[in-house]
Amino acid sequence: MSMPLLNPTIYTLEYIYSLPEGQRAELIDGQIYNMAPPNRIHQEISFSLSRKIADFIDSKKGTCRVYPAPFAVFLNQDDRNYVEPDISVVCKTNQLNDKGLNGAPDWIIEIASPGTKHVDYGVKLYKYRTAGVREYWIVNPMTRIVNVYDFEHEIKTDQYTFQDEIPSCTFEGLALRLGELLP
Repeated sequence: MSMPLLNPTIYTLEYIYSLPEGQRAELIDGQIYNMAPPNRIHQEISFSLSRKIADFIDSKKGTCRVYPAPFAVFLNQDDRNYVEPDISVVCKTNQLNDKGLNGAPDWIIEIASPGTKHVDYGVKLYKYRTAGVREYWIVNPMTRIVNVYDFEHEIKTDQYTFQDEIPSCTFEGLALRLGELLP
């Protein structure tokens, strides 16, 4: 006698909106991924990178916008995908509304923590690539390694240390050295 397959629950945006105040989760293809509160180093990296990227855009009189988390991204413009990347860089500003972004940011940076590593390097890597993100960085403060994925051209995909000058795939002339941003 064969056992029936379990029907996995498919979650929607309704579940995200029903979460108690202060509880955060992401929704990827109907699956829930709970989010842990960020620690101090995470926040320092997020703030420093956001500021450096925004300053670069401003210096070039660019129109792209930088949004640190929490910022709502409706990746596939459906009710089964909702993420809050640590940093979202958005150049298609016509896709912005009061709730957040409908579609894929041009550049996403995730700052890995022990609890999020498997999602950042696995599920999100695949999801961001297929959703149309052009550039994805995974910054790992524990190993001091940055994985850069150039989904648009595949030229600058590489692994860097915090001491390296890391070139942006999206913005010509922008290179960031994380070692300078952190104590």
